[in-house]
Amino acid sequence: MDSKSSSNKSKPIGVVGAGSFGAAIAIMLAKRERVIIYARKEAVIHEINSSHTLYGKAIPETISATSSPQEICEACDFLFFMIPSSGFQEVTRSFAPFLFPYHVIIHGTKGLCLNLPNGLKLESARKIKRSQIMTMSEVILEETVVVRVGCLAGPNLSKELRQAQPAATVVASKYNEVILEGQRLLRSDKFQVYGNSDIIGVELSGVLKNIIAIAAGALAGLGLGENAKGLLISRGMVEMIHLGNALGGSIKSVMGLAGIGDLVATCNSVHSRNYTVGYRLAKGEKLSEIIADMEEVAEGINTVRIMRAFLESTDLRAPITENLYKVLFEELPIGDALQFLMKYPFNVDVDFV
Repeated sequence: MDSKSSSNKSKPIGVVGAGSFGAAIAIMLAKRERVIIYARKEAVIHEINSSHTLYGKAIPETISATSSPQEICEACDFLFFMIPSSGFQEVTRSFAPFLFPYHVIIHGTKGLCLNLPNGLKLESARKIKRSQIMTMSEVILEETVVVRVGCLAGPNLSKELRQAQPAATVVASKYNEVILEGQRLLRSDKFQVYGNSDIIGVELSGVLKNIIAIAAGALAGLGLGENAKGLLISRGMVEMIHLGNALGGSIKSVMGLAGIGDLVATCNSVHSRNYTVGYRLAKGEKLSEIIADMEEVAEGINTVRIMRAFLESTDLRAPITENLYKVLFEELPIGDALQFLMKYPFNVDVDFV
């Protein structure tokens, strides 16, 4: 990294967001560096600063908290943005006045934002073009003067990370120094960190697998077997590759840890929010009830809606996404959707090599 960054390795690392993933990353970072967490809720800040706990669980004493974007930006040159996509743009804009080109931001958000004209809302947008879809790195570049941006993606279930179970992730960036510093900060005996220069492909992989995870949860909720799950995951991977390619990502990224690795983990985990949505839908609950009951966002719900609108502006077919949209928003029985997928005429097993 440049002399400015190199001389500031003794500075604390900032983590923006105190959700389950943000907390897990903060704890991992605290093994090497002092950490400042940005949170909006004063109760969370007080808990961290006064008792060194977060949601009742002990955290390292080297972690402190603030509600001030200015304070964390002045104290930290390296920031991890760990916030849901629904609030990502708003939070980024609130940080923008205090960010400079020497700052580095790595985000861990597996979602998308929209840039629609004239205040048009997603619910009323029939077609969406790629130029109107923004990954989180594109939001950061659009809203701030920060240049060196990266993302964190992979099979990183928060609960397992906090338990220090073996895992790995990908730091993706166009800038090698961002990858190297991300690796230095996060890598440990139980946490491997890979690098990838295809940041858009890695971001899209993490986003698109959430769609398949909802379907996997539904499949489990219906009591279907492992053979059906294998079918879903393999067809889901193909769908991710075609969608990712249409959105500007590479096949290699989908085939890596951020794609296949995350897909397999999320499609098999009861701890996954997206898996849980599908499971509960299959058990007869309404989507509105599930959303109201969840503490954190299941990004796949919004992703399904965005991808459905994007498909309307292309010649692509994505049967899993299209049918899941009908289940979530048009009350198609989930059993009927899965039956449709079983009958869908996939004539070729692998069509992307």
